[in-house]
Amino acid sequence: MKNTKRNIITTFKKLYKNQLLSISLGLLSFLTLMVYISTKTIYNTIEWISLWVRNHFGYFYLYLGLGCVLFLLGIALSPLGKIKLGKKNQKPEYGIWAWTAMLYSAGMGAGILLRAVQEPVYMQQNIPYASHLTADIQALEYTFYQWGFTAWAFYGLFAMVIGYHLYVRNKKVLISSTIEDVVQHKTSRTAIDILTIMTTVFGLVAAIGLGTTQINGGINHLLSESFGLTATLLLTTLISCLAFFSAYKGINKGIQVLSKINILVTLTLLIFTFINSNGMEILGNFTNATLQYLMDFIPLSLAYGSYDPGLDFLTDWTFYYWAFWLAWAPFTGIFIARISKGRTLRQLLLGVLIIPSLGTFFWFSVFGTSAFNLIAEWGSYNHEFSGVFSSIFIFFENYPYATLLNCITILLLIGFLVTSVDSAVFVLSMFTDQGKKEPSKQHRLIWSLFIFLATVALILLGHAKPEVNTLIAAQKLLIITSLPFAFFIVFMAIIFIKEVIQYRNKWSRKDRKGIL
Repeated sequence: MKNTKRNIITTFKKLYKNQLLSISLGLLSFLTLMVYISTKTIYNTIEWISLWVRNHFGYFYLYLGLGCVLFLLGIALSPLGKIKLGKKNQKPEYGIWAWTAMLYSAGMGAGILLRAVQEPVYMQQNIPYASHLTADIQALEYTFYQWGFTAWAFYGLFAMVIGYHLYVRNKKVLISSTIEDVVQHKTSRTAIDILTIMTTVFGLVAAIGLGTTQINGGINHLLSESFGLTATLLLTTLISCLAFFSAYKGINKGIQVLSKINILVTLTLLIFTFINSNGMEILGNFTNATLQYLMDFIPLSLAYGSYDPGLDFLTDWTFYYWAFWLAWAPFTGIFIARISKGRTLRQLLLGVLIIPSLGTFFWFSVFGTSAFNLIAEWGSYNHEFSGVFSSIFIFFENYPYATLLNCITILLLIGFLVTSVDSAVFVLSMFTDQGKKEPSKQHRLIWSLFIFLATVALILLGHAKPEVNTLIAAQKLLIITSLPFAFFIVFMAIIFIKEVIQYRNKWSRKDRKGIL
């Protein structure tokens, strides 16, 4: 008994001396407590600041997104793309199937279920901008834009930079390690790591809050009940416990297995819907909308001329999405880097940009086109699919085995949330456990607990006013918290390109035959 007590005290002392962990948890605890004490005041403050950020920096998010895509394509297609994350003859640690499953589960997850029907239908009923395209194609194109290359470019940028420093420069898994050759001041580097942790936590908390609210909406739809805040909080508790168990088991035993299961179930839902819908029309819309997206990508990314849907629309949709992807970029990018050992930068970047984007485009083509056809059959649309937390469940009511499909969707939502959270817990633990590739299980437990408490705070924010929900609260919060990080990644990218050019030149001089 005495030994156990002594071990516990020793553990707490070690954790307390961990400056990065203690400061991050202190800030998170303070902010969470403030939400619990004065929920409505905090929400009003967030609302005011988010409007200020939107008015002054909203378009900066767009330009940053386009810049990231072009930057990654430039590196992938240049000689720098030959640089391998690891030793020269090292093979990839994970095969393409396991690698794709893990990066997709961590990077998108429950979001594709949340928006599968609601977003394409919203775009069809509320055309973003004047165009010669049909409403169906334009709706899919804009949905592709918000879920395509830009999102994965944010992830890919971090995966590339962290992967390079981890496997080529043999540095720790910390964002500050990417700039330590330029920024010598230790306090400044610690501040950057704290900023990364807080941004990651806010993005993750938003995802859990939205996901659990959708699961609650699905249960309400299935049982024709109205379970409210208490049920959402219970679901949050369940997700957090499952995520901790998965993160506790580690990447190979927990995260990889769950990711593969998620992708298999997702493919099953996708194939079932495709078979029971107009397959030829889906394929046609997928092809046309993808080609149109490629042609319009740059003017869309700049909101140039007739492609500008207006500030209010951009705030509710694109600015929010870009802020969300930015908030998820640190932990998703680092997780992708962690599973990408043995791949070249070209394989990593093109794989991250193209494979999940095309998969997402086909997903939205199947569900979007099928929903468009249902509306056409009904003859009128009375906002059946307007509820972001219930749309996919209402959609499946029009298909065979509706109850089974909706039950599977709820389980899949849980699975995706768990793999997103366990990936983040694992990465946050790497951050605070001295950048270790295999962080201690104590750190995993601590982060699971604090993420749970912060998620509860966000859900309470989503109930601060009658006209507010979790989605609105998440949108406003992320637009604020992602802004400092948006400026930092520009700085990080500039330093990286200088370092990697110097590295390649160094080895080119040593081996003119091309060691790269």
